[in-house]
Amino acid sequence: MLSELLTEEKIRFSADRLSWREAVTQVAEPLLTAGDITAEYVDAMIASIEAGGTYIDLGFGIALAHTRPEKGAVRTSISMLRLEEPAPLLDQPEHAVDLYFCFAAVDATAHTQAMSSLARILSDTETREALRAARSASDVHRLITAFEEKK
Repeated sequence: MLSELLTEEKIRFSADRLSWREAVTQVAEPLLTAGDITAEYVDAMIASIEAGGTYIDLGFGIALAHTRPEKGAVRTSISMLRLEEPAPLLDQPEHAVDLYFCFAAVDATAHTQAMSSLARILSDTETREALRAARSASDVHRLITAFEEKK
C-alpha cells in the first residue's frame, strides 16, 4: 500500500521559491537519506527531465519524478514535497507544479500496487485538494491512509 511507502519521514513542505531542479533534489532527499536511492538516481532524474521534457508532469500541478531502476534505486519507495509556490518544470509556466513526488522502484513490477493507489488518490479532486491544504506530514499520511481504507 502507498501509506506503507510514503511514511511521514518522507513527506516534506517548503515555503521557499524553488527551481524545478531544486524541487526534484528536495523531494528526493528523504529517499537518499533513508538509503532507498543513491545520488546517481537524483542526477539521473534531473538529466532525464532535461532530455525528455515534462514527461513527469501528471497534470493538476503534480509531478512524479523517477528514472530507471538501474540508475540507483535501492528499495521501492516514494516521497512527497508540497510547495507553497509552484516550481514550473523546465521553467515553463504551463507546467507549474506544487506537488512533487519522487518514486523509486527496484524492478518493473514491485511498485504496481503503490502506483495504483497513488493514481486513485491523485484522481480524486477532493483528496488532491486536501493534500494541498495539509499542514503537516501526519495530516498527509492520515489522508492517504483514510483514502486507502475507504477504497
